[in-house]
Amino acid sequence: MRTIGILGGGQLGRMLALAGYPLGLRFRFLDPSPQACAGDVGELIVGDYSDPQVLAQFVAGLDCVTYEFENVPLDAASTLATFCPVYPPPAALATAQSRLIEKQFFSRLNIPVVPFVPIDDTSDLDHARHELGLPMLFKLRRYGYDGKGQVVIRTADELPHAWAELNSEPVLAERLIPFERELSLIAVRSLRGTMAYYPLIENLHQGGILHRSLVPAMPPQHALQLEAETYARRVLDALDYVGVLVLEFFQLDGHLIINEMAPRVHNSGHWTIEGAETSQFENHLRAILGLPLGATTLRGHVAMLNLIGSVPDLAAVLKFAGTHLHTYNKAPRAGRKVGHITVRADDPATLQQMLADVAQVVG
Repeated sequence: MRTIGILGGGQLGRMLALAGYPLGLRFRFLDPSPQACAGDVGELIVGDYSDPQVLAQFVAGLDCVTYEFENVPLDAASTLATFCPVYPPPAALATAQSRLIEKQFFSRLNIPVVPFVPIDDTSDLDHARHELGLPMLFKLRRYGYDGKGQVVIRTADELPHAWAELNSEPVLAERLIPFERELSLIAVRSLRGTMAYYPLIENLHQGGILHRSLVPAMPPQHALQLEAETYARRVLDALDYVGVLVLEFFQLDGHLIINEMAPRVHNSGHWTIEGAETSQFENHLRAILGLPLGATTLRGHVAMLNLIGSVPDLAAVLKFAGTHLHTYNKAPRAGRKVGHITVRADDPATLQQMLADVAQVVG
């Protein structure tokens, strides 16, 4: 029986393990928190990612290592790679962990990006305004997620205040564009180099946090799907990638502009558990173990609702046919993802009605 090590013990790691048990796999997690919710479904080692003794304890006997969040310390991933395979490769972590390096990487691959300017100190503020115009967006280059570490600037007077609000750290300034919607593509590449793609997903955010995902993105546009897959293929090949990769896009004037990538399974793909022939979690495991990839075919029309802060009454949700509730066993807290609901229907109109009914229960 093969044992997979997962850096991080959150809900993504938890769902990876749940997908892997039918395949006869075992799992070990490393997380700094003894309350990590993945500890419910596998061995949990509690410790710091930078502690050599903890890493040695974690990696002993593992067949390979993966991770469930992209802010895993690069040194830890690189150290573990000297003992067993680590997928996705540490090079993908190094690229995704810096918004500047990531944008430069996309540009080299001729993937359209929002115009950007790096800002290292106050002397760069006027240059950014001249190059990008207003409004613009400041993003911390590292460790921002769910809308954190970002400030919108609409007037020149706001520039120094926005810089100070982000603790005068190096940021990436981006032109604020009037995009039509946000889309994501889940791609997967195996050890054998074979690739598979799920249909484009339309995402709605609230307060910087993913609120709802709808698949297929409506109306379906074959040209957009091909465009997204073309860009994904460039990234997967350039990084010699193994595992699930998610690309997040803006749609503008009938084309895609890439925003960022996530070198891991992703929140916008939770619907695949019930809504696709093979979930993103199972396909990630198949990829890193060199197994044939599973079909990504849709099972009807699907939506995913994040549960933020608290979980509604189980019976009130499950009374709706075609509805599936996942709770993560995490303590309720404002702004925290504590579960999700997947809704599946045979046609878009029925799905929208079901979503409206479920939304009344969720609040």
